[in-house]
Amino acid sequence: MIKSVAIQGVKGSFHHIVANNYFGDHINIREYLTFDKTVQSLLCDDVDAVVMALENSIAGSIIPNYALLDTNNLHVVGEYYLDIQHHLMALPNQLIEDIEEVHSHPMALLQCKEFFKQYPHIKIVEDADTAEVAKRIARTKTFKIAALGSQLASELYGLNIISESIQTIKHNETRFVVVKKENHEITQSAINKASLKFELEHKRGSLAAMLNVMSDCQLNLTKIQSLPKIETPWKYAFFIDVTFDNYKNFEKAKTIMEIMTEEFKILGEYKNAKP
Repeated sequence: MIKSVAIQGVKGSFHHIVANNYFGDHINIREYLTFDKTVQSLLCDDVDAVVMALENSIAGSIIPNYALLDTNNLHVVGEYYLDIQHHLMALPNQLIEDIEEVHSHPMALLQCKEFFKQYPHIKIVEDADTAEVAKRIARTKTFKIAALGSQLASELYGLNIISESIQTIKHNETRFVVVKKENHEITQSAINKASLKFELEHKRGSLAAMLNVMSDCQLNLTKIQSLPKIETPWKYAFFIDVTFDNYKNFEKAKTIMEIMTEEFKILGEYKNAKP
């Protein structure tokens, strides 16, 4: 049973929101400012699971997190899609013209890049976490510096929202995964999504042949991400997500893919969070 969960960031962050939405308000939240420390807390058995962002519909994949899953042999046991609304917030009684700097996580800044082109006087500063910046501004009573964050962060830390939903694309989703050290028990009838990693022989048509296997076995490829193999320059590992209506089709595909690949690993089998 999962009783404690590690998140990257502090309370008020989007990871915090996902943890509460997925597990309920009763869950014990442990806060860490980096994904490395978050994963380490799981490896040391300080927590039962980790909530980790993997990709955003605007900014794309968070590549280092794929590597963390792979190198530490972690298992994806669930997923959650969160609508991300970035609000510009600061201490009360300030206008956007008063703001000299905006501090936030690089992914959040990237998602709001177009908005800040209207305000060239504002300096953009990368920071560790959206909500942690909001918390720091409130604690130090710092004027002329703003944060990007959730509605919850503004409420928790008493900041005023200067401008709402400033992300470039208004429908902005991030996919989060729930990660454990071991796989969890779930009936095959409930499983309709899997996350996989494989490496192929470096020859013409090898990836196309894998894609044909997925198609022939009625798997729907929903994500493909390549990651360089550090120890072998110009060779890549592939991380994919597939959905399916029948687990037996997935079992058939697994058998064939294991034969075709130089390395094959199942990162997780779970229930798809998207209809």
